[in-house]
Amino acid sequence: MSDQVAPPPAPYPGQPEPAVPTPPPAAPRKSAGRKVLSIVGVIVAVIAFGAIKFGIKSFVNRDQTADAKVGDCLAELPEMVGDKQEDADDAKVVECTSTDAAYNVVGRVENQTAAQAASGEGCEKYVKEGQDYYVFSNIKQGGTGYVLCLTKRA
Repeated sequence: MSDQVAPPPAPYPGQPEPAVPTPPPAAPRKSAGRKVLSIVGVIVAVIAFGAIKFGIKSFVNRDQTADAKVGDCLAELPEMVGDKQEDADDAKVVECTSTDAAYNVVGRVENQTAAQAASGEGCEKYVKEGQDYYVFSNIKQGGTGYVLCLTKRA
C-alpha cells in the first residue's frame, strides 16, 4: 500500500491562498564561453610574460643581427667560397669574449640594395687595403636593407 498525500484543503472564502514552496534555485552552470575566455587569458598571460622576460623586440624581431653595430661580434657563418652568397638565417650577435665569436663587425652601411651589398663597395672604407673582409646583409627582395662589414677574428 502506498502512502498518498491528500491535497491541501481549499481555502475558505476571503482566506489567502496557502503558500506553495518554491524549489531552490539551480546552481549556476559554467558555460563554454567562460572556459574559452580562461584559455585565451592563459595564452595572453604567457605571451605577456615572454614579452617582458625576453623583450618585445626579440619576441617580434627574428633577425638577431638587426641591431649589430661596430664593435660587436657575430658567431660562425656558413663557409664562403669566393664571391658566392649563402643564406645565414641563424646568424647572431654574440659577446666578443665568447668562444662562439668568429667575426668582428667593423662597419655598418644602411639603405643598401642587393646589388650594392653584392659588390661590397660600401665596406671598403672600413677595412685596410688588402685586408680580407666579409659582407653580411639583410635586404628585402626588391628593397633595401643593411650591410655588416666583417673581418675574421684572429
